[in-house]
Amino acid sequence: MTDGGFDFSPGAQIPLSGSAGQTAATSALSSAAYRDSPVADMLKANSDWHKSQVSAPRLSLFEPNLGEAFSRAVQVRMLGGARKPLIQSFGTEPQAVVEHCLAANRIRKERDTRLTMVMVVFGLLFLPGLLLWLAAFQLRRSLAGSQNRRAGALGTAVLAGVGLLALLFLIRLPFTGFWGLYLRAMVVAPVIGWLWAKQICERTAKDLRDRWEGLLSGGGVGAKIPEAVPQNPNETSAERLRQGLARLSAEQHSNLVFYAGPKGILGMGTRWGSWHMAEDLVSSDPDKDINPFRSWDVIRAIHDQLRMLERGPLHTGGFPKPTVTHWIVSPIGEGADEVARPNDSDTDAFQIKGHEIQRICNEQQFGSGNRHYLGVQFVLWDGQLVITMLVTVTVLHETLRIEVTGHALGPVHPLFTTKPAAKTKVVSRSVKFWESKEVALPLVDAKEVVRLAARAPLTWFPPVLDYLGGSLTLPEPFGLRHAWADKPWRHRFMADDALRAATPVLRVVHAAALRVLEENGVDTEQFGNRSLILSGLVQGATPMRADLYDA
Repeated sequence: MTDGGFDFSPGAQIPLSGSAGQTAATSALSSAAYRDSPVADMLKANSDWHKSQVSAPRLSLFEPNLGEAFSRAVQVRMLGGARKPLIQSFGTEPQAVVEHCLAANRIRKERDTRLTMVMVVFGLLFLPGLLLWLAAFQLRRSLAGSQNRRAGALGTAVLAGVGLLALLFLIRLPFTGFWGLYLRAMVVAPVIGWLWAKQICERTAKDLRDRWEGLLSGGGVGAKIPEAVPQNPNETSAERLRQGLARLSAEQHSNLVFYAGPKGILGMGTRWGSWHMAEDLVSSDPDKDINPFRSWDVIRAIHDQLRMLERGPLHTGGFPKPTVTHWIVSPIGEGADEVARPNDSDTDAFQIKGHEIQRICNEQQFGSGNRHYLGVQFVLWDGQLVITMLVTVTVLHETLRIEVTGHALGPVHPLFTTKPAAKTKVVSRSVKFWESKEVALPLVDAKEVVRLAARAPLTWFPPVLDYLGGSLTLPEPFGLRHAWADKPWRHRFMADDALRAATPVLRVVHAAALRVLEENGVDTEQFGNRSLILSGLVQGATPMRADLYDA
């Protein structure tokens, strides 16, 4: 059992990754776990409201790359024992992303195990020489990291100078016997270890890049995490990991969302449009009162009609099957850095129970407290576009108000959809020097081998590695999808899809509501007129910043 009261039994099972229609966004986010680009590139994906942060390294030799930092940050944030509640990732499968992070960490762990052996044999036994070479590479990285090109050249000169001194040290050594041999080996052994480490790093880099490429090419790359399947009842770490993945999947399907002011509903995007119909409840027969009904009766009728949106009189495609959900929306501050999910008798496995949903719909329409919204959601473009239309019904005194709002979550940032580029350079031909040719470069250069080898022994002590090399801090409140979502209005067809969804949804909502009113003896003439006006206005719907009350 967890804090949410959810039982993760039975058995040692890993829920299936991925979901139909949500592969592109999931694969794009998963590919970040395998990348070898600089960690600072993650800052390019920051939006106006959701900003990642990269802490500066104390020693640049231990600085992580983007894949290493992303995998560790996501793993700790999504599966950590003391983690905060998560925001749902609509249009993606967050469990699949986390599994790829675990798989990438596992591949790197296997590489680091081999590199640690190399460091022990060729480094620890010849520690003074190893420290000398590491100091030289650290000095070169520190100088080359400067914007001053002379400083970068100076760093290369320092490294070359150390190599020259090492060569002179081997030729003219003042010691003889055992110490003479040891001092010579102290200089040579780290170089031999570097050559061996380079082969190890090259093989792993190719594997990681193949997975990066495969995810973005639709190759269906799977995440292998056998450590998440307990082999016997005593494997507590595997069982905790399995339960963490199951809890993540359960939290993803929670029907409680959070409204953060101008940020909109976290996970659904900002509100771009809003349409209201509010008229008095007047009996159609002056001699009779209207039949008493509640907001839930109207909402239930709208719910039944929205489920039929995929059907139409013509066979011309149209809407895919929508997801119709009763949402409970909780307000939080615009600058809140965490959310709170309830743990009481009205919740079960992160879900607000049906009787509580009805109570909120009927009673919490004014003043403090959570509110009820009926949502119809379309996940399009393989998960790159999430359109959510929310409906709420309120009755204050004699006025019935039906409100429809549109929310749109755009594609993931282009940073996550870039494929790995081959490492090449253009050089002049040796004979026909006026011609050029392109030559392939190693995937891992000399300084990268040194960085990986230096980090390898410390990967068993992640806090130490984070302290020395820095880490990636994810934006809060955190959800994989909305943290790196771009605006849908930059894509013509995505914007068209969002705008086109508003008209039929609004008309279905109004038709269902008018039918309930007529059945209960309400004069619907004013409601009908208002519905016709809104039906005309919605045809000219344009995206606007509704939550900022600014066109």
